[in-house]
Amino acid sequence: MTIRIGIDLGGTKTEIVALGADGRPLLRRRAPTPPDYAGVIALIGALVEAAERELGARGTVGVGIPGSLSPAAGLVRGANSTWLNGRPLDRDLAARLGRPVRLSNDANCLAMSEAADGAAAGFGTVFAVILGTGVGAGIVTAGRILEGRNRIAGEWGHNPLPWMEAGEHPGPACWCGRRGCIETFLSGPALAAEADGPGATDAASLPARAAAGEARAAAALARHAGRLARALAHVINILDPDCIVLGGGLSNMAHLYERVPAIWERWVFSDTVTTPLLRARHGDSSGVLGAARLWD
Repeated sequence: MTIRIGIDLGGTKTEIVALGADGRPLLRRRAPTPPDYAGVIALIGALVEAAERELGARGTVGVGIPGSLSPAAGLVRGANSTWLNGRPLDRDLAARLGRPVRLSNDANCLAMSEAADGAAAGFGTVFAVILGTGVGAGIVTAGRILEGRNRIAGEWGHNPLPWMEAGEHPGPACWCGRRGCIETFLSGPALAAEADGPGATDAASLPARAAAGEARAAAALARHAGRLARALAHVINILDPDCIVLGGGLSNMAHLYERVPAIWERWVFSDTVTTPLLRARHGDSSGVLGAARLWD
């Protein structure tokens, strides 16, 4: 039996999936992510070995990570799980598992999964966004991940919010060392703070609160949608993808799919904008499914 194993290495949980030759999941497990590098290597090794014992087969291994590999140094960089940075994660996992391992950014894995058999199946160029604790994006064109010369294609969340309005400039400080990054305006924590002040964490309840007539929640959602529309208009002006897919926790906010395209027309440099804005079909499993497809 041929299997493809995917790992989604998240900040709080690590997920494994094994796909059969037809792309159907044969096995799926989740475990808490250890807060240290050695623990991550041990966990991934144990998850893969247990899956292969259960299925009686050996597979390829792809891993989605919250960062990317430097093409110059071969080390992880740009990960908000900062203890991964500066580490040769692919080489250490290959040594642990006794086979080559492919790594890619978790947003690239989202894009790969949704382009293969998700919401973006059949589209040529796909721009897939993660709106969660962090904000990032991946690009797939003609069924292949576009990583770019420096392997940073899709690093949308660490560009400045475009067309800043009064009161937005210079923007909040970002963990990357800059100010005004898209992530600092569009992430789940940013949206929660917009409604309820610094330190707030509950963005998921805001649509229900707005529907119940709470003006503060409604205003925060409106500002967030307008900022997302500006940020995605910038992408359309540069890449003009065939579709845009939203993943991550905030992608479950149904109002985004009607409101954002109605707003972005103001900012897109075209007489018509027909770009579909789609919700990820595979939900929070898109990343791990895309990781399994890194060897396709």
